[in-house]
Formats: sequence, C-alpha cells, structure tokens
Amino acid sequence: METYKTPRQKYGEELRLRRLAKGMTQDALAEVVVCSPTLISHFEAGRRLPRMEDALRIDKALSTDGFFARWLVNLEGRYADHFSEAAELERLAVVIREFAVSAVPGLLQTADYARAVFRAVQPNHTVEELDRRVVNRLERARILDDPQSPAVWTVLDEGVIRRAVGGREVMASQVEHIASLADAGRIRLHVIPFSVGAHSLLEGMLSLMSFDAMAPVAYVEGVTTGQLLDDPGRVATCNTYYGLALGDALPHRASIALLKAAAEEFRNA
Repeated sequence: METYKTPRQKYGEELRLRRLAKGMTQDALAEVVVCSPTLISHFEAGRRLPRMEDALRIDKALSTDGFFARWLVNLEGRYADHFSEAAELERLAVVIREFAVSAVPGLLQTADYARAVFRAVQPNHTVEELDRRVVNRLERARILDDPQSPAVWTVLDEGVIRRAVGGREVMASQVEHIASLADAGRIRLHVIPFSVGAHSLLEGMLSLMSFDAMAPVAYVEGVTTGQLLDDPGRVATCNTYYGLALGDALPHRASIALLKAAAEEFRNA
C-alpha cells in the first residue's frame, strides 16, 4: 500500500524529480534560488514550502513554466500570503511560544470570536467567505487535539482578555475556552497585568517555534503584514524579549484565576 503523502510532501517530491531531470544538484539549485542547500533539502522533504519569490526562481531554473508557483498558490490559498509559511511550520513545531498584545492568538480562538475579528477587518464580506475563513482558523487549532505535541506557551497582555470582541457573551466564552485549555494542561498560560505598565513585547505579537530537525524560527505580524525570521541572531533576540515579558507575567494558576474572573465579569455585566 502506498504511504500517504501530504500536499507539501508531494510538492517536494515533484521538485526533487524535476531537479534531477534537469541534471541539477541541490547546491546548484540553491545558488539560483539564492538560499542554502539545506533549505532546498527541506523543500524536497516536504518540511518547508518556498516563498513565492523562491518558487518563481525555481520555475526559472528548472524551466517549468510557472508550475511550482501555481502549485504554491493552491497550497497557500487558505491563509494570507504573509502567514502561509508560518502556518505550515506551526504543524511541524514541537514547541510554540506565543505572545499577543491585542487579540487572542488564532490557535486559541473560538468560532464566534474569530467571526467577530474577520467581520471587523472585512466589512464588505459575504457569508460564504466569512464561513471559509472561520473554518480555516479552527482547522489550525486541531494541532491542539494531540495532548502532548506541540507544547504551547501563551503569554497574553491583559488587554487581550478585557476587550469585548463580539460582545460580552462571545468574550466570556472565549476567555473560558482559554482557561479550560490551561486548566487541562494543554497550554501554559501567563497574563501580563496592566499594573506592569511597559514590557518588552508591548509593541506587537510574537510567535516562537522550535522543531526536532530544524532551526527555530520567529514570526512577527502587523496589519496586513507578517515576517518569518530565521536568522539565528534575530531569533535569539526575540527569545530574550519573550523571556523578559514572561518574567513580568503572572504565574500559570494566577493567570487562570484572572481569566475565570474576567469571564464571570463579562457574563454578569
């Protein structure tokens, strides 16, 4: 029986076959794509997807007439362009450490909360488009179904749990969902209270991902933008900032208690 291959693995297998047919080594292809041979190896093993500019260079190097760029579009269609590679890496991570300053991280969002977020950023939406985006977001959260991997650390600015996204009932359910995950031991939760004032991650969101067979990466995001960082120095700096913020945060149990109290306030208001 043939072993099942994910779309990313099929993409990588096709890349390897086309490269060999062209008579190119991984080193030679890497030189044209302007990346490391190790990254080409990750592409071919299905561990990573190329960025669009890399796919275009691959097509040019292998004379494949846009084949790999078009296939990449199909693979990436579920997520915004700036997040698609990070979404793929999320599935491979053994440890995910997140920080959010204004909104609940996507992995932890309920359907109603996600719908409220998407409705706010896309006022001229169709019901079908909104439903598709909510389903895609909830699909990401399925990695939490495994009770052991990945290990997820979540640090939230208190503002995340105080803003009534979608209304008080939606927010109460959302906060209870996070507290439930933390209570069950599925995530490690820490909240940075307002009383701390300024902290090292006040200016934005951050996701740090670690892997068994790859170097760690960091992902930062703003309005309609996102950047995946794999430079060791920049990733190390992000780790330092995360550690500083964690030092300012409440302990796990105290954070859960704060979320439960916030949920009760939303329901009783």
